Amino acid sequence: MGFLSWIIFGALAGWVASMLVGNNQRQGCILNIIVGIVGAFLGGLIVELATGAGFSFAWNWRSFFVAVLGSVLLLIIVGAGQRRR
Repeated sequence: MGFLSWIIFGALAGWVASMLVGNNQRQGCILNIIVGIVGAFLGGLIVELATGAGFSFAWNWRSFFVAVLGSVLLLIIVGAGQRRR
């Protein structure tokens, strides 16, 4: 995927994850993009470790689900860290 595709894919995955976690009102578009891209890497790493299968960097439903899953985990981890302060 190209650079623009990563931004769009990250924005969509981060936006869906933020709606699932319930903090969509507190983060903007830029943070959705960052959360989505980092979450895609996190989710891909988890899937690769759990299944042994390689992660595909393509536009498909499996990749989107993995990116959203990783983004949700990232938001939960960051949220738990902020609550402890």
